[in-house]
Amino acid sequence: MKFLEKALGFNPKTMQLKTEIIAGATTFLTMSYILAVNPTILSSTGMDKGALFTATAIASAIATLLLAFMAKMPFAQAPSMGLNAFFAYTLCQAMGYTWKESLAIMLIEGIVFLLITFFHIRELILYSIPKSLRFAISAGIGMFIAFIGLKNADIIVAKEGTFVGLGDFTPISILGIIAIIVSGVLMARNIKGSLFWGILITTIIGIPLGVTQFSSGWLPISAPQDISPIFCKFDFSNLLNIKTILVVFSLLIVNIFDTIGTLVGLSEKAGFVNAGGNIPRVEQAMMSDAIGTTCGALLGSSTITTYVESASGIAEGGKSGVTSFAVGILFLVSLFLSPLFLLIPGAATSGALVMVGVLMLDSIKKIDMEDISESFPAFITIITMVLCYSIADGICLGILSYVIIKLCTGQYKQLNPTLVVLSILFIINFIFE
Repeated sequence: MKFLEKALGFNPKTMQLKTEIIAGATTFLTMSYILAVNPTILSSTGMDKGALFTATAIASAIATLLLAFMAKMPFAQAPSMGLNAFFAYTLCQAMGYTWKESLAIMLIEGIVFLLITFFHIRELILYSIPKSLRFAISAGIGMFIAFIGLKNADIIVAKEGTFVGLGDFTPISILGIIAIIVSGVLMARNIKGSLFWGILITTIIGIPLGVTQFSSGWLPISAPQDISPIFCKFDFSNLLNIKTILVVFSLLIVNIFDTIGTLVGLSEKAGFVNAGGNIPRVEQAMMSDAIGTTCGALLGSSTITTYVESASGIAEGGKSGVTSFAVGILFLVSLFLSPLFLLIPGAATSGALVMVGVLMLDSIKKIDMEDISESFPAFITIITMVLCYSIADGICLGILSYVIIKLCTGQYKQLNPTLVVLSILFIINFIFE
């Protein structure tokens, strides 16, 4: 226990080892879809899909284990869902970079990320965010991941006339509805590990519905796939130009605010924020993220970020690095049990995601709704985070609206130089995006 206390921040007086492990398993199951989705997205560029699975699992394990020992927080890290799409569909398809050039860009961004973290520039950015926006970020993330859960289950689908709407009753959407109900009932009855059991129960229910599918000759164990086709395959030959500089800048903006937004929201939920509004060990959390991003590029994966799905483990009682350590170990185990983890359908995790959204929404109570100059930017942050399908865009637009409304109402003294500089950078980024 002394080792766990010193290395992972485990306090036997206030924490239970069983709870921490269940919390880690819950977080892993909730975010395990990345093991299937990331290789699918990145392989569209011509990269080897089997190698990508191995790269995704190893990169996630390294980053999460670093966070466990460095920051001692119950958070998990893996390739960013937004930035893997940026890699495949923007860099490789829209902008014409090869996947080897794109990996080189990811490596450059990771190194710059390390430098700005080492010189505490990210902390400066983090603590420049007003408290009202921090609470809005937490609530916005909750609504965002609930929306992801509904979308993954085809409960919410794209509609031509209204952009989004209710989907049809299909086996997938029915399983998603069951997942939400099961998770809600288990949590309302205060069942320990309710989100974890909700995922497992729903996966089993999905078998007769035809959603949980076994391939022919299915076995739960397989040897790890060879990573050599994508390991350190960089091409720097055509990157010395203005376009690449703007691409790296855009990646940094998205990555910084995805990570900062998630850290703020999760730390609020976990109760890590102290009376002064600061987050203990946030520097270490940011550094593990930066190292993870660099390692991810070396392995052949896209940018690493802290996952909002970590909130599911926090909701199960995870409070220390033991939770994230469990997640990291499970990512390593997944190298040998990939067929088993890929068996879990996205709809089975929708219940956990929706319930986490419900839990994170309580931070709205802390926003001063009587002061429009505070509540308006908070509202912009929350609604654009969901409608733009981007944590980073929600934060950017929230900060911009905060600066504008404070200037226009003569409350410029409430602004700090960092907010003003960030607003200018956001505008430039939007112009050249």
